[in-house]
Amino acid sequence: MNLGEVVFKYPEAAEVLTDYGLSCVGCFASSFDTIEQGAKIHQLDDEELNEMIERINEVINNGE
Repeated sequence: MNLGEVVFKYPEAAEVLTDYGLSCVGCFASSFDTIEQGAKIHQLDDEELNEMIERINEVINNGE
């Protein structure tokens, strides 16, 4: 799933992504970059990536 698909399906995830510097949720790259690719482009390390994914999952699961 690319960033655009994640945000479309789970709009509440956008805030978490932007908290980690992935403001690209609205840019053209969001149509093909995955969360991991976006994180690497924005120089997040694996620990930050895992933390961000955990937060996204929490936000998504709390919204259901």
